[in-house]
Amino acid sequence: MLQVRASGLLLHITSLPSPFGIGDLGPEAFRFVDFLAESEQAFWQILPLNPTSGLSGHSPYSSVSAFAGNPLLVSPDLLVEEGLLKAHEVRSAKAPVASSVDYAAAETVKTGLLQQAFERFQRRTPPERFEAFQDEQAFWLEDFALYQALKSRYGWGKPWSEWPEALRRRDPEALQSCARDLEERLAWERFLQFVFQEQWLQLKAACREQQVQIIGDLPIYVSFDSADVWAHPEIFKLDGNLRPTHVAGVPPDYFSSTGQLWGNPVFDWDRLQQDGYRWWLQRMARNLELYDMVRLDHFRGFVGYWEVEIGEETAVNGSWVDVPAFGFFRTLSRRFPQLPVIAEDLGEITPDVREVMAHFGLPGMKVLLFAFDWDDPYNIFLPHTYPRNCVAYTGTHDTNTIRGWFEEEADAARIERLSRYLGREARVESIHWDLIRLGLGSVANLMITPVQDLLGLSSRARMNLPATASGNWLWRLQQNELGNGLARGLAELTRTFGRC
Repeated sequence: MLQVRASGLLLHITSLPSPFGIGDLGPEAFRFVDFLAESEQAFWQILPLNPTSGLSGHSPYSSVSAFAGNPLLVSPDLLVEEGLLKAHEVRSAKAPVASSVDYAAAETVKTGLLQQAFERFQRRTPPERFEAFQDEQAFWLEDFALYQALKSRYGWGKPWSEWPEALRRRDPEALQSCARDLEERLAWERFLQFVFQEQWLQLKAACREQQVQIIGDLPIYVSFDSADVWAHPEIFKLDGNLRPTHVAGVPPDYFSSTGQLWGNPVFDWDRLQQDGYRWWLQRMARNLELYDMVRLDHFRGFVGYWEVEIGEETAVNGSWVDVPAFGFFRTLSRRFPQLPVIAEDLGEITPDVREVMAHFGLPGMKVLLFAFDWDDPYNIFLPHTYPRNCVAYTGTHDTNTIRGWFEEEADAARIERLSRYLGREARVESIHWDLIRLGLGSVANLMITPVQDLLGLSSRARMNLPATASGNWLWRLQQNELGNGLARGLAELTRTFGRC
């Protein structure tokens, strides 16, 4: 349960400025922490940090691992400080900061630099903290490293389900033989994860010094072609050939007559319950090692989920399946007191979901962009209806920006309702500050603003358009774009509404 009034900003790491094609954990990340502190913000919310792939449009919600970090976020500048790279090597790899992420260029540049760093790392005596890292993270690291090594051997585009039978079924002798043959590749993967974690924990320590907490993001489902499903097939609904029998999605609704077919394998919650939700406890522990709080994406799926039999072309012919939610969250609460999670409770939410949230004191989300969709003074997204234990947002990574919504999506009726609520005519040049003020002034104990909304940017700065496969996760902040007294102005508003 959220206890103290506060506010924060939403900005993913990839969106930071940097001269390597993608935002990373380097100097600009530390400068952003300084901006948060200067503007009196107590929280920094990000998107998942797991590895991404061009095969899935580099969506952070589609990864080969629920535990690993994304090597593309490693900062070459910090590797210079560690003595693993030379300053001139990094200088020659730098390019002007572009307005969008260039994943292909970033992968090329960073892979080359990381290989140079790896060679120097191997020539040294490994630091004690590297040995400790391998021991502490062995429960996922060894499977992930071997999975990556086998993907490299058999082809990145080929799923693990097409590997030789002995590897598909994880025959111990076959795994040991491959581990011996691929030891150099395994060492590389362990190194990448080590430097990622070292840099992340540096950044987290800087946040703690500035009294800034980090909110991470945990997608409920994992990809079928992932180290998680390969290493733990027993906790998913798979058939005798290790293929999914059912996949995840959501049923038809107002927005889609055929629903949404996501295609992720669904969990076998009976099996999870039998071993005390061990995998989920490990996953949550890993996340709370990296973050101070976690947003649980698609929270309703932790109470009951929509599953569709494999082979269906749409989500229409699916069915609801109950999850042992009270037992699951009771187990989490015993392990993680005060359970520091935010429930993503957007969309069609049934009373059983509200009951679980209320029982465990889990805050939900209130999105201001949804507040004026219909003329109802009791619309749950209008600020005067909020409970204290919730998180208010102007928008999310899946919505348009405030300005983009106002210019492109809000019809005359919505703008009229918004103007009536503001008590004056809503204008495009000030609409982002109007909604930020509404959120900060609400009783919600936490208010989060995407940086794009703080800057009043158009839809060109939108992070993601759901149900589209390309053109997402690209927006980047420009160097010095958070200047011109912005921190001072935001701090003044934050103090005004008692959120310091």
